[in-house]
Amino acid sequence: MAANKSRQTTPAARVQRELLPEQSTALLQELHILTRDGQLNADSRRKLKQINHLANLLTPDLERLFADERDPLILDAGAGNGYLGFVLYELWCQPTGRGTVLNLEVRADLVARASERAQTLGYARMVYEQQAVAALVPAEGLDRPPVWHDRPVDAVVALHACDTATDDAIELGIRAGAPVIAVVPCCQAEIARLLAGTAVHAPAGALWRHPIHRREFGANLTNVIRAHVLEAFGYQVTVTELTGWEHSLKNELILARKVQRRNGLALKQLQQLLAGLPYLPMGLLERLLPGPAPLAQDAEPASEPAT
Repeated sequence: MAANKSRQTTPAARVQRELLPEQSTALLQELHILTRDGQLNADSRRKLKQINHLANLLTPDLERLFADERDPLILDAGAGNGYLGFVLYELWCQPTGRGTVLNLEVRADLVARASERAQTLGYARMVYEQQAVAALVPAEGLDRPPVWHDRPVDAVVALHACDTATDDAIELGIRAGAPVIAVVPCCQAEIARLLAGTAVHAPAGALWRHPIHRREFGANLTNVIRAHVLEAFGYQVTVTELTGWEHSLKNELILARKVQRRNGLALKQLQQLLAGLPYLPMGLLERLLPGPAPLAQDAEPASEPAT
């Protein structure tokens, strides 16, 4: 049954129903999401639904970023084949003649293939660079925001960046003060590894005593911490499904919009959460909130507006 489902296709005559306004079939064929005869197989349909739903959810933020003749820089962290970046470029950068999509990817073959594809399409401001996301983050303190060729980062997106690569994307966005950060995490193993080395204390330890529970609890706790960290740094956070679970199990969207400088209440809540757990030297926490515990009294009040 699964094999038969994977062979199902959406005929070319019905593909238009799957597209966003102003989205072309030509780009999707170049990306090999559509077949040469314009059909859409089941796997590609699932992929397209995720990409288009995320692009659609980002529309209000991108409208603000492209307003008033701005020239925004959108960073796709762990871009892979760049499907999301290409779609955002076609929908926003191409028609406005403004904006750059910077794709960071560590695999040389993917960088070469996507760069060639951008050149073929004439997407001059669709840029691929072979480097890890963390390489763009200055080592010195939060007061040095990441920049690319002296340009600030206006939006950070990461679709299925694996494990701690999602944390790197969040950290980069926070340090940049990016108005919008949107991540759909992939595998999340760091906290599960850290919990495996801790003593199991009743009653909370029952949540991670068995390996399968530890993996699932660790993944959920990772995203809870990510949301709290974003809120502590002044983001309004929405956590939701990206698409229906029938399309992907890697389906949790964390969408963050910068609304203030810091949020002291969110920081206290994060502290309280961490106080009930074993010490977890999670990289994101260690880099952004160093020390045994973040100092809530140093945080700015929750009501302080962004400047």
